[in-house]
Amino acid sequence: MIRRLSASLLTIVAFLAVNIVCQAQAVPLMTRHVREAVRNGQARSVGHLPGTQTMRLVLVLPLRNQAELENFLQELYDPSSLSYRQFLTVEEFTGRFGPTPEDYDSVIHFAEANGLTVVGTSRNRLDLDVTGSVENIERALHVTMGVYQHPTENRTFYAPDREPTPFLSVQLWHIAGLDNYSIPHPNIVRRNNSAEKSNASTGSGPSASFLGSDMRAAYYGGTALTGSGQSLGLLEYYGTDLSDLTAYYKNVGQTNNVPITLLSTDGTSISCLDSQGCDDLEQTIDMTQALGMAPGLSSLVMYIGSSDAAIFNAMATASPLNAQLSSSWTWAPSDPGTDNPYFKEFAAQGQNLFQAAGDSGEWTFSSEIFPADDIYITSVGGTDLDSASAGGPWSSETAWSDGGGGISPDGYAIPSWQTATAAGCSACSQAYRNAPDVSANANFSFYVCADQTTCTANLWGGTSFAAPMWAGYLALVNQQAAANGNKPLGFINPALYILGLSSSYDTDFHDITSGSNGFSATTGYDLATGIGSPNGAALISALAGGSATSGFSLSSSPTTLSVSQGNSGTSTITSAVTGEFDSAISLSATGQPIGVSVAFNPTSITGAGTSVMTMSVSSTTTVGTYKITVTGSSGGTTETTTVTLKVTKAVPSFAISASPTSITVSKGATGNATITTTVSNGFNAAIALTAVGEGSAQSLTFSPSTIPAPGSGSSTMSVTVGAKATVGNHKITARGMAGSVLHTTTVTLVVVD
Repeated sequence: MIRRLSASLLTIVAFLAVNIVCQAQAVPLMTRHVREAVRNGQARSVGHLPGTQTMRLVLVLPLRNQAELENFLQELYDPSSLSYRQFLTVEEFTGRFGPTPEDYDSVIHFAEANGLTVVGTSRNRLDLDVTGSVENIERALHVTMGVYQHPTENRTFYAPDREPTPFLSVQLWHIAGLDNYSIPHPNIVRRNNSAEKSNASTGSGPSASFLGSDMRAAYYGGTALTGSGQSLGLLEYYGTDLSDLTAYYKNVGQTNNVPITLLSTDGTSISCLDSQGCDDLEQTIDMTQALGMAPGLSSLVMYIGSSDAAIFNAMATASPLNAQLSSSWTWAPSDPGTDNPYFKEFAAQGQNLFQAAGDSGEWTFSSEIFPADDIYITSVGGTDLDSASAGGPWSSETAWSDGGGGISPDGYAIPSWQTATAAGCSACSQAYRNAPDVSANANFSFYVCADQTTCTANLWGGTSFAAPMWAGYLALVNQQAAANGNKPLGFINPALYILGLSSSYDTDFHDITSGSNGFSATTGYDLATGIGSPNGAALISALAGGSATSGFSLSSSPTTLSVSQGNSGTSTITSAVTGEFDSAISLSATGQPIGVSVAFNPTSITGAGTSVMTMSVSSTTTVGTYKITVTGSSGGTTETTTVTLKVTKAVPSFAISASPTSITVSKGATGNATITTTVSNGFNAAIALTAVGEGSAQSLTFSPSTIPAPGSGSSTMSVTVGAKATVGNHKITARGMAGSVLHTTTVTLVVVD
């Protein structure tokens, strides 16, 4: 009787599973999986994965309520919002933004119905870990798992030949583990003795090499903060041998008192022995740099896995959560948006990920530096540091020539917290994400122990040293914030960029103004070193905040205005508040020269807000550079910010325009547009008119062909369309030339039959 009942239940379960699958439709995933080299044939097919081979995949579900999440994150990091730094627990995040239990169960049923074995679940319901044969995976996802010759590396790789389309009622976000086209690599580089040199001269280690404790002395310089009460997480793709960490501390006469946890996120071995072909150089570096900066951490956790999905999700669901995270590995995903669900969860839960920016100098379109250009992480570049003495304070710093940085190779749009800074950076993009955000020492000047062998001095460098340093530094900040009764900082980029534009910038950061990684280090933000390196306890105090003191600060964007005589320019004045400050702030300006008037709209700001400052320069104002001080007054509180006004000589010039800007003309007919020129600043010359782009089948004339001096006037541009002209749009560029001065305008010629 029991056996019959069991058989009946199995039949019902099987029927329901099949019915669920049958009711579902083939649904493409929300991210890309086919590599471009596979898609365009650049990667030559050399075979097929054996059908019996076992693969481990991570089925990733999408977050819910995306618009609400974006709005929540905006308010979470807005100092004027009631939600400011009101971080969520894992359970709260899952309840508001995670997949529903029903959707998660549907994916589990789908996997099991297709012969896959569920080997891991997650409490935020984002990841479902499964294993299965290649044959079952191909059948479930409607793909063929091919083997291809890598187009740029001397190896083969496996990958799907098309986008997965599982029969599911739930649209998946991504499937991790479907290819090994891009193998994650650590951001460390060995010194080339013939071409590169170490500048090590003041470190406490052997051969004057730097130790982690030297970085603490240079970038913090105090003793009170140690990271007490804080935990720190490291991303690693291989395990480690802790005997190398022990050797490091023994050799330099120091002791590590921080408990270390080696956590496998997906069954990846936590052991790494040189005798078995495993290299733990990166893993040991990450530990020594994080522990050197924050020697009193409550714990350090190394998250070890074979996929970014497994590691990042383990970080997002840990108990307790690590408020500071670090990654020194980079790779090239099939879709740059792949890991954003985890990064958004980090931000919502008060976690910050520092990511090494790479060690190949300025970024190019083909740079494999993901996720260093993602907008939800803090990108860390490299510098060359000198300290005043062994274990002594910061002395000087230049950009490291190999440090990564530039404009996002993955095409991330510029985030709101970076737009004002980018406006004052001539090399920066105004449309795409710029990086790095910050920097720290990365030159070949460190003491390193790894691979159960002799330790080395001044041989290895890389932004792999800088990223965990910054994670340790954030632990000091969060310790101070907790002592002040404040929340942890969470995602720090919005706060960093506010400070980078404030009057306390040079107090809070070391502004690195020399050296280059392909992009030159300059005053203020640059694409070689970002905002700069941490300037001791000052940045800690600025980030950690006071104990519920109300007040405000002012910043300007842009901070420098270049205005020619007879013209005007604007800068936006922004007030940021602390505590419960919500009073009116009256604005005024001083320092403007004769002939310059300053106006604010509005004339005052209540609490947090903005006002547009317009500076109008008369034609008689003396050419020069002027420091304009903007003062905000509220009761007895006064704060200032500065704008540099550069008055330039008015250059005689002219402008050219067309009306209409588009003409439609039939074959054999003629169409006209009026070209008008206007002069300014005393321009006085004849302007010759020509045009290009009309096409060989058209004839074009100007009447008159020259506008006489002083240069204001109009001319009729006539276009006669030939009988054999190509139907469609033709862009005609009308050019006005006076001596060496050239200006252009365009007219679209639409040719019809």
